[in-house]
Amino acid sequence: MTVVGPFGLSVRDQALEAGVQAGLAAVESGLLDATKSEVPFITEAAQHLVHAGGKRFRPLLAMLTAQFGDADAPGVVPAAVVVELTHLATLYHDDVMDEADVRRGVDSANSRWGNSVAVLTGDFLFARASHILADLGPEAVRIQAEAFERLVTGQILETAGPRDGRDPIDHYLDVMRGKTGSLVAVACRFGAMMAGADESATDTLTQYGERLGVAFQLADDVLDIASDSHESGKTPGTDLLEGIPTLPVLHLRAQAAADGKPDDLELVELLDGDLSDGDRLAEALRRLRAHPALEQARRDTVRYAEEARATLAPLPACYAKSALEEMCDAVVHRAG
Repeated sequence: MTVVGPFGLSVRDQALEAGVQAGLAAVESGLLDATKSEVPFITEAAQHLVHAGGKRFRPLLAMLTAQFGDADAPGVVPAAVVVELTHLATLYHDDVMDEADVRRGVDSANSRWGNSVAVLTGDFLFARASHILADLGPEAVRIQAEAFERLVTGQILETAGPRDGRDPIDHYLDVMRGKTGSLVAVACRFGAMMAGADESATDTLTQYGERLGVAFQLADDVLDIASDSHESGKTPGTDLLEGIPTLPVLHLRAQAAADGKPDDLELVELLDGDLSDGDRLAEALRRLRAHPALEQARRDTVRYAEEARATLAPLPACYAKSALEEMCDAVVHRAG
């Protein structure tokens, strides 16, 4: 048994291990090629987060889902590069919106070069992804376009907030399905589709990806509160500081509204206040880490991961399926 990928994923077959490792190495090379420009400064900015590392979660899923067809098919690696470039581009934009200082353990692009450069670098990455995508055919272009529309819609809905009368938690989970689940689903779909897997398997793997993507994002919500910067690669409480509603906070607000406990109401008031003061942010983190709302968010993470696992049931037993099932455990483990 060997270990590959961002989560210490156990692979029990040497051929699968070799194929996944080779695929990920090819993706890494493809990312570097795709982020080169004739302008050295653009190359530096575009490769900033590539060199910072990252989990390569989406390319790994593409490599694993490709095992249900011809994993060596020529479109698999370029499709994985497209998905990762798209993801990287959204990180540049997210950090501007969140005014984040750290990403993947290094200075964020906006803190290093300013918001304009960060936004334009994200646009540059979108352009490069589109260029690669054009060679993969019109169906791939359509799938990516639909997913990107869902991603942007999710981001807009998160910014706008729930409409009157809509449960904030239900709204938030819908946002996550679009903002994060859609692109993870495309990674799984592209891997299977480019490998020539049959339509039924491709659809199954797409559904798996969306559910796993939501679980992955919910685990990030937990990590924003429960982890330190070394573990998560970004400053703890970044979402709290920017007033971004995450699942633990939404559960806290729901409990405070339902029960009216003084401690809960006091914590909500703290979160609604100015958290730019380091002591106030530290106090908010300390209290949230001890609150049942954080554990409820962990349970929700587990639920989505288990739904992803159950989706795989129709697929034939194989080492790749076992690895995808283990990904569900790995995502849950991130959330503690």
